[in-house]
Amino acid sequence: KFKKTTQDVKAPSRVEEVISKVRGIAVEHDLDPDIVEKIYRMMISCFIDYEMKIHKR
Repeated sequence: KFKKTTQDVKAPSRVEEVISKVRGIAVEHDLDPDIVEKIYRMMISCFIDYEMKIHKR
């Protein structure tokens, strides 16, 4: 297993790092950063759920 703990899978500090980055990119491209953040948070949540299923094996 690549990630050893559930905290490694959830990685809240990494999530916030990604969100900060995509919000900046959204602003650069004249997009609504709040909408981009919501989309990314939903995708990240789905990816974390999937990884948690694998991690529990």
